[in-house]
Amino acid sequence: MKILVVNAGSSSLKYQLIDMDSRDVIAKGLCERIGIEGSLLKYKGAGHSVEIQRNMKDHTDAIQMVLDALSDSEKGVLKSMDEIDAVGHRIVHGGEKFSKSVLITDEVIKTIEELTELAPLHNPANLMGIRACRAIMPNTPMVGVFDTAFHQTMPKEAFLYGLPYEAYTEHMIRRYGFHGTSHQYVSGRAVAMLNKPVEDTKIVTCHLGNGSSISAVKGGRSIDTSMGFTPLEGVPMGTRCGSMDPAIVTYLMDKLSMDTKGVNAYMNKKSGVLGLSGVSSDFRDVEGAAADGNERAEAALNCFAYNVKKYIGAYSAAMGGLDAIVFTAGIGENDRGVRKAVLTGLEYLGVDADFEYNENAPRGEEVEISRPNSKVKVFVIPTDEEMVIASDTLSLISK
Repeated sequence: MKILVVNAGSSSLKYQLIDMDSRDVIAKGLCERIGIEGSLLKYKGAGHSVEIQRNMKDHTDAIQMVLDALSDSEKGVLKSMDEIDAVGHRIVHGGEKFSKSVLITDEVIKTIEELTELAPLHNPANLMGIRACRAIMPNTPMVGVFDTAFHQTMPKEAFLYGLPYEAYTEHMIRRYGFHGTSHQYVSGRAVAMLNKPVEDTKIVTCHLGNGSSISAVKGGRSIDTSMGFTPLEGVPMGTRCGSMDPAIVTYLMDKLSMDTKGVNAYMNKKSGVLGLSGVSSDFRDVEGAAADGNERAEAALNCFAYNVKKYIGAYSAAMGGLDAIVFTAGIGENDRGVRKAVLTGLEYLGVDADFEYNENAPRGEEVEISRPNSKVKVFVIPTDEEMVIASDTLSLISK
């Protein structure tokens, strides 16, 4: 059973072809600059790495190039596109309409369109990928997997904001949460590593990357998460400000004579670690600057680690205890300094981290960086969102 996983952006398209019988990724790649001069297809499969520069006027062109590469007589991994049994699409926002993955129908597409106002930068791009695949593979089943779905188990006290209730009922303003497929995958792996019944587990998952979110996963279900109505809420991120006093927004608009678009760009693209450090949104650059004595860079790193730590403490309280902390995504999996800064001071929770092993832990592997007798286990688990999408797709088409 071969499943194509598609993650479409406004001018890009990531893809993986997964053999679900062996759970191996047999090909993967990226289409860049779709609809822009200099379009490029990157393909890796069957021992070959290929880059093809060719005009892609839209996502349909991009998908056709992907299929051509996958079925190429010399470098491809398929004899024909008929070997693709289904396509799984990542969709950012499902609102309250989708609490689980679904087979894509005309009605589902219409509902995703209606939710565009909640994710104006992402859902339209995801829909372009869906429409492109349907145009070229009209008889291949398609499945939509939503970033927000895993968090639909949050109780009302966790997802409501302190606004008039009509803001929720009439305008859909509530906490939705994101990175759901990542939190779902790594929390599931953590349950297996804890070797205890899922219903007895209390886990905090830290998806730390250029965009970061923390989740409380109790009994295998998300009960709270740091990102909210949009992916702007939570910890300071690469370029996003994270949570702050909402009155700052109108204050900045007055002080800097900004309109709504201006202040939105200020908070989403000029803030976070970039804005605090004045160096970069890349943690490696900021850490280098901090090591050279840059005080702003050091303050940015400390601010980030402090906020992650604060969420871990809060979510331990929300769950009534803690069995494990999981680090994942680019920073969580690779940045040993950030992990140490977050874990230092959590001894009161029962965390006994092995900082020496943390410094030398292998990358790209599931590892435990807490000592054997640590009451709270600490895991580093590489995320695999594509496998979640493929697994959900397989489950639905099998039914």
